[in-house]
Amino acid sequence: MSASLALVENPDAPKPKPAVQAAPEVVVLKFGSSILRSPDDAPLVASACYGHVRAGRKVVAVVSAFAGATDRLLAEARALGLPHSNALLPGYVALGEEKSAALTAVACDRVGLDACALSVRELGIVAEGEPEHARPCGLRADHLKQALDRHEVVVVPGFGAVRPDGRVALLGRGGSDLTAVFLAAELGLNRVRLVKDVDGLYDHDPNDNTAPALRYRRASWDVARKLGGALVQHDAIDLGEQRGVEIEVAALDRADGTVIGQKSAPPGPAPALPPLKVAVAGCGVVGGGVLGRLLNDPRYDVVGVLVRNPDKPRDVPCPPDLFTADADVLLSRKPDIVLEALSEGEAGHALIRKALEAGCDVASANKQAVSRDPAGLQALAYQKGRRVFWSASVGGGSPMIETVRAARAAGEVAGFEAVLNGTVNFMLERLVDGAAFAEALADARAAGFAEEDPSADLEGLDAAAKVRLLAYEAFGVSPDADAVPRDHLSDQTEAAPGVRQIGACRRDGAALEPSVRLTADHGDPLFSSLSGEGNALKVWNADGRVWRCRGRGAGRWATTESIMADLAEIVRARRADAGLN
Repeated sequence: MSASLALVENPDAPKPKPAVQAAPEVVVLKFGSSILRSPDDAPLVASACYGHVRAGRKVVAVVSAFAGATDRLLAEARALGLPHSNALLPGYVALGEEKSAALTAVACDRVGLDACALSVRELGIVAEGEPEHARPCGLRADHLKQALDRHEVVVVPGFGAVRPDGRVALLGRGGSDLTAVFLAAELGLNRVRLVKDVDGLYDHDPNDNTAPALRYRRASWDVARKLGGALVQHDAIDLGEQRGVEIEVAALDRADGTVIGQKSAPPGPAPALPPLKVAVAGCGVVGGGVLGRLLNDPRYDVVGVLVRNPDKPRDVPCPPDLFTADADVLLSRKPDIVLEALSEGEAGHALIRKALEAGCDVASANKQAVSRDPAGLQALAYQKGRRVFWSASVGGGSPMIETVRAARAAGEVAGFEAVLNGTVNFMLERLVDGAAFAEALADARAAGFAEEDPSADLEGLDAAAKVRLLAYEAFGVSPDADAVPRDHLSDQTEAAPGVRQIGACRRDGAALEPSVRLTADHGDPLFSSLSGEGNALKVWNADGRVWRCRGRGAGRWATTESIMADLAEIVRARRADAGLN
């Protein structure tokens, strides 16, 4: 399921000037075994990729094997009598990176990214030299190019290549660094980002407490070779210098790091980054997913969870003393950031305002809450010097807010149409397959798409709230709730192939025409091709240009990823404000 943002042409709209589609920016990221310690860490890589995709980029993610996997594979091969110089050994050892790539692609797919994984042979790096320490000399670029054309994230194994005789070779220990630099060079990029468990290159080991370690913001190739040690493979540094590709060494979700290139700058003290205090409001489908992520992330300190019933059993293991039913108690714990995922609009809106008043930044997945008064919430955030984000409130894992903002930044928006409710889309598909209404609803609940009370979905209230919020992003004003006509999905609905719940809003002079309709008369394969919980959006400008995006619009993981991406943006902005990036 794609979460892409693309600019295309609308053949039916007037075109005063032909619009030119820019090729999406491509970034190469490398994740080593210090990040991918086990399959449990694959969602961290998916999160990093998601942040780039929702900004309109495509990602090549180069991954190492999970921690310890290479040594285990070597031991297994040698236990069968395979010597160090055997030509079969590299092919077996490279399976560690291929497994890591496949599971990382699965983690990306779970959050709604359109991802694929390539094997060593499919990637097609050609290398010469010793079987266990070869050097890349060419790239059979057809597979990588085709994969980037078709997908948003292409996950590839590091460490492995193919020799001219067709056998697999290894690129030496730390070879994933070399793979990342080589691919960046072959793609014509001038920088590659190596994501490590440290935030850059230091003048000495930061764990050595004999003297404070100083971090380089810029380090020359020679300085990096001298100090890099095991942090960056020397072959990768050499290739970066030869091909003119700067190497950025950084930690997860850090805007800054060390850039290795032609010049050095004197090192300085690295800022201490204590965990940020986060409160979560709601522990249902989305809130529970967010809470589970935060409790396992040392970058965050969860100080409270707001729920109706603190004694109710939860599907997320959480210390019971974190739960409270009182919003004032939650805010008295002085969170830096509040992540709001309540199921009720009025209570969510009140909490967002209270949190902003209390000096908290806020990210919300509650479309009923933020659509009540988005302009007022933004004005209050500005007044208090805080931020309010709501990308997760529309489209789940599909970057609809970002797509509308990109269209508006490019010119006057004339209108939009969208499939906005994953639950309704899923149920319509089940009804067409012959399921009874009650059965389709039960299936939607079992899949984690429908809430315990599904009335907001079925009556079109959920989609109408999203239409109002997208209208605010597109036109700067939001229609009143009672101004959005809505079709209801019920046991009386006659489902037919191609029927979708379409939320739309068009500008007619100074007036807006919003609606939520069940119809097959949408005339767009973007919508008819959706399946399951898929959502999609089409925005068109007055000059005929059209922006599209699609992705998973319901479910724990896709929406959780969106709110975590908002959290990451808030964290980067807070650190920039404090001069810590």
